[in-house]
Amino acid sequence: MKKIAVLILLFAAVLGCRRSDIRELTVEMPRLEEADRPLIAKALSKYSGVKADSFKWDFDKKTLTLKYESMSIAATNIRMAIEQQGVEVVYPPNTSGRAGY
Repeated sequence: MKKIAVLILLFAAVLGCRRSDIRELTVEMPRLEEADRPLIAKALSKYSGVKADSFKWDFDKKTLTLKYESMSIAATNIRMAIEQQGVEVVYPPNTSGRAGY
């Protein structure tokens, strides 16, 4: 009986650790142009954690705001996917004035 109780507690703990964590990210791209939009959208659509229906493009501010599942993909991976399309990304901004931000 004691072993069963321990197994049930262990199983519950493992399942309880896996939670959905939807985050919003704004990526600044100083040279963003309308022509970049399909390239970036296609690159990010490869990742199941990126919510393609959440894309909000602002070409005046040169930003893309999107939602993503942080348990599936990291913000850094989103940045790299965009940069692989030849679009410079300024994320995260270095507001501390030092390395390691």
